[in-house]
Amino acid sequence: MNWLNAPSHARWLEAETDRTFDFGRAAAIPTGFGWLDNTGHVREEVPTQLWITSRMTHVYALASLMGRPGSDTLVDHGLAALAGGFRDKVNGGWYAAIDGGGVVDATKAGYAHFFVVLGAASATAAGRPGARELLTEALRISEKYFWSESEQMCRESWDEAFTETEAYRGGNVNMHAVEAYLAAADVTGDRIWLDRAVRIAEVIIHTFARNNSYRVNEHFDENWKPLPDYNRDNPAHRFRAFGGTPGHWTEWARLLLHLRAALEARGETAPLWMLDDAKGLFAAAVRDAWSPDGSEGFVYSVDWDGIPVVSERIRWVVVEAMGGASALYAATGDTSYEDWYRKFWDYARNYLMDFDGGSWWQELDKNNVVSQEVWDGKPDIYHLMHCLIVPRLPLAPAMAPALAAGLLDQPTHRQTASRSGDGGSPHA
Repeated sequence: MNWLNAPSHARWLEAETDRTFDFGRAAAIPTGFGWLDNTGHVREEVPTQLWITSRMTHVYALASLMGRPGSDTLVDHGLAALAGGFRDKVNGGWYAAIDGGGVVDATKAGYAHFFVVLGAASATAAGRPGARELLTEALRISEKYFWSESEQMCRESWDEAFTETEAYRGGNVNMHAVEAYLAAADVTGDRIWLDRAVRIAEVIIHTFARNNSYRVNEHFDENWKPLPDYNRDNPAHRFRAFGGTPGHWTEWARLLLHLRAALEARGETAPLWMLDDAKGLFAAAVRDAWSPDGSEGFVYSVDWDGIPVVSERIRWVVVEAMGGASALYAATGDTSYEDWYRKFWDYARNYLMDFDGGSWWQELDKNNVVSQEVWDGKPDIYHLMHCLIVPRLPLAPAMAPALAAGLLDQPTHRQTASRSGDGGSPHA
């Protein structure tokens, strides 16, 4: 049986999606959405993070569009936090972290700001009050401060007053800009966001990664020169790990296919490199990071020769591999991607899914025992949507607009594969 075309597998994904939605509900606190621990309780000592609140607003917009009672209340709760305590009403933009007493971290991080765009776009697709106004403002801020017209790429961060920007350019923030711009293009109908997403992908992937054995460069200076030794002394950084982060390679593979599908949905011919590079990224991740030490699972990071650096198995990495495998199967019809999809799901079911505490473990060590070298707790449920909902949707439009259009569980995989007619192996 082909899982990705099976209604029974879709029903299983739906049940796990509901289990995940139910776990995340406990994150709602007066200041937004908090950081959940391994038992599903908010860690009171951790300030409320902008990136978590924005991502959870997006997640419950998806839940709303799937008809889950109580989700509208959670979306509105997230929108209120983004319009309230997180909003810098003097300088514009949103603070990185707050608590009940006010602002804890006043910096303006591009990573989190692009999740504001995503959360607002998804809430707009769900028809929530105030969402479109938030999206308009978030796009204005992204245009004014984070998109660099001279670089044709996104900046990393600013100080509170938007007077000083960091002399660093990050692949991670640009990757999530692509995700946010895809959603914004669908919700607003404005082509500029799609064009910018294509430009970012062409630089990060087709220019740099393709010429680096598809090991994606994450760190650059302000002139877009790669910094291969960045964070060598702090290799397990949560957002700026040293070396290559294979979970991003499969995430990029999926995003390239979303971009390709978005262009084709407009009646355009997508560049051939999008599919070729998506295949190359997935193959590189499997080549370098899947069970390189003899134990199942993806390692967190590798060096520039593909040797593991941080061997912990982080939840989001295999989740993104599932999303990438399902997208590649949809785009090519190559059943080897479905084979990988099944292998990844078996791994997740055997080691990561926590049926006692809820949700999934965030991190395992190289022996697949729960650990916390990189992450602690179960901060949010955003990445899980990419293995639970993405396989049930077409590659375009973006998740929330697709759900709003009633495209859940349409027979897109076979149709897309037959249009492409191009197989190819994910094996290096």
